[in-house]
Amino acid sequence: MSIKSVLAKPLAGFVSRQQRRYAQEAVDYQNEILEDLLELAEDTAFGRNHKFSQVLTYADFKQAVPLRDYEGIKSYVNWILNGEKNVLWPGKPLYLAKTSGTTSGVKYIPITRDSIPNHINTARNALLALINQTEDAAFLNGKMIFLSGSPQLQKKNNLLVGRLSGIVNHHIPAYLRNNQLPTYNTNCIEDWELKLEAIVQETLGQDMRLISGIPPWIQMYFDRLHEVSGGKTIGEIFPNLSVIVHGGVNFSPYQQKLSDSIGKKVNFIETYPASEGFIAYQDKQDEEGLLLNVNSGIFFEFVPVNEIFDENPTRLSLAEVRTGENYAIVLTTNAGLWAYLIGDTVKFVSLEPPRIIVTGRIKHFISAFGEHVIAEEVEKSLLAVTNTLGGKVVEFHVSPCVNPADGLPHHAWWIEFDELPADTTAFAKKLDEQMTQANIYYKDLIQGNVLSPSQLHIIRKDGFRDYMKSLGKLGGQNKVPRLANDDTFAKGLSHFVLKR
Repeated sequence: MSIKSVLAKPLAGFVSRQQRRYAQEAVDYQNEILEDLLELAEDTAFGRNHKFSQVLTYADFKQAVPLRDYEGIKSYVNWILNGEKNVLWPGKPLYLAKTSGTTSGVKYIPITRDSIPNHINTARNALLALINQTEDAAFLNGKMIFLSGSPQLQKKNNLLVGRLSGIVNHHIPAYLRNNQLPTYNTNCIEDWELKLEAIVQETLGQDMRLISGIPPWIQMYFDRLHEVSGGKTIGEIFPNLSVIVHGGVNFSPYQQKLSDSIGKKVNFIETYPASEGFIAYQDKQDEEGLLLNVNSGIFFEFVPVNEIFDENPTRLSLAEVRTGENYAIVLTTNAGLWAYLIGDTVKFVSLEPPRIIVTGRIKHFISAFGEHVIAEEVEKSLLAVTNTLGGKVVEFHVSPCVNPADGLPHHAWWIEFDELPADTTAFAKKLDEQMTQANIYYKDLIQGNVLSPSQLHIIRKDGFRDYMKSLGKLGGQNKVPRLANDDTFAKGLSHFVLKR
């Protein structure tokens, strides 16, 4: 037993008690954070433009600072890129996290000296919560792999620019550096397939105990290990593996296949990191939801999803939300984001403490016919059908088919299976039945013969992977869109349909 695992247990107890206290007084901490953020940014360009000196209450804040997405702060970010300081936050950012935007092209999200602890300490707190609950810190004694973007950073006007995961890689605590894989040189490989091969070669034969990454890329890593080891399970290759840390996409469609690949019980920790801030993490193995990060430099607001495109949508603080409602999440942070819509939707499963689940993306929905279908509904429907009729899903996408060659419009499900269900026709029928139960608007459209039942298109093995590669979006933080309100993604995907 190493000194790290010995010392981790009392630290885990202390931090977990601290986080519980924050959660119990979440509204008070949120009010304090808003006050502090406004005071600290009063003399920035943004603070002067929005008269922060006159903002005394949350109601004042909502009046002074409208909701905005990246387009709303882009002019301020451009000032920062041109070398200006005291723009969105005092001084200059430490980094600009580079992300892909659909309408804005490349986005540059500031990360400041004040905000970097939010990213680093929250990841630590998630691991400490597991140690506190299980009283097992043995994973700290072996190797850990973080499947991340390249840690190589570029310079733009003396500002360091890179992917969030690459930036965070530079701040992994010194006491974990000797445990970390892959090596720096391997992590810098941009081509995902070459990088994956190098990671496999570096980790085979190592005492891997923790693996962290986005589920589809973890599964690709597992699949390659399975191949090169002659068919061994991951648990046989890494007998001491005990922790999988995941985030970025809904885990439920991947969980069964990942568990089967591992072949033994491990602890899964779900996290909710974003370039804009580390929002929440799983603090309990036996309770639903992720603990909201209420005292980490982020003030949260929530907008009812059905109002998000209204001219003056309702804005709610943590004190005003309810369980079971879908909200668009809004962040105001010590990185200089103000009433910023990150594009995700969440639902509270408890308020004391505040725990959330991620239900989808504002832009990832289907309402081509007025059905208002969201990611949570399709993911739960698919899980229910696989639990009933079998089949192991690798990846999927759902799109509207507005002008079919024959028959009525319908929803198209594009699914790649690792293991096909016994009866794909029954599978498709059951999937449509689940959707009519999940969404009343969809049910009305089906019963009113506006839509015909969903059609299932089976994607060949590695079809999603090959399609993402053809788009230049293989690996890193790239994710397959689960839903789309048009057939743009589906048209390309149609070339990878299984020919039978």
